Amino acid sequence: ANGSVVTWGPGHYGGDSSPVAPLLTEGVVQVCGTAGVFAAIKANGSVVTWGRADFGGDSSEVAPLLTEGVVQVCGTAGAFAAINANGSVVTWGRSAEGGNSSAVAPLLTEGVVQVCGNYGTFAAIKANGSVVTWGRADYGGDSSEVAPLLTEGVVQVCRTAGAFAAIKANGSVVTWGRADFGGDSSEVAPLLTEGVVQVCGTACAFAAIKANGSVVTWGKATYGGNSSQVTPLLTEGVDQVF
Repeated sequence: ANGSVVTWGPGHYGGDSSPVAPLLTEGVVQVCGTAGVFAAIKANGSVVTWGRADFGGDSSEVAPLLTEGVVQVCGTAGAFAAINANGSVVTWGRSAEGGNSSAVAPLLTEGVVQVCGNYGTFAAIKANGSVVTWGRADYGGDSSEVAPLLTEGVVQVCRTAGAFAAIKANGSVVTWGRADFGGDSSEVAPLLTEGVVQVCGTACAFAAIKANGSVVTWGKATYGGNSSQVTPLLTEGVDQVF
């Protein structure tokens, strides 16, 4: 409650925060983690990182951009993305997993309201409802196949380990990324054209709640993509999925 941070676990994965300990004694309002690194946002909008240097623990290259104004930090398996109050995005960490956003930099200078990361890719929602992606192409960094559906109207993005699902204002869902991780929703496409109010992801499958309280699932069967055994219990009355 006093804004201090306590860490434990393998030291090289962020359990040892002694190098930044003086910065973690007060004022921390949020902590985000990747596979081996933590990033803490302080009340003054600055960001403190520690853990594996190559996974984003070393943020020295972008340090001048992380001294104030940060309102959200999101991670992939090896990189971070920070949203500033002005809607711009700063990235660092492993280039291949989203740490290098130079290819889409002109689209990240303003207007970003949310960033979602899976194991290797980021997806950013802008105030105009469009989505910008970068990182591992096969994990959703390349969204070109569904690009026309992501130019407007997106209100939420959810992820599995290697795919994304975007809910649009009209209640439809757009998916992309690795097919076996939920990126291919073609089998349930007729059920995702309208009425979806929430989407939740496991490592390799998605579940969508519709306005009528029914649930639609897709992705790897062993990760929840096949809900046939409980279908009669998911036809109505569901108001939340974890």
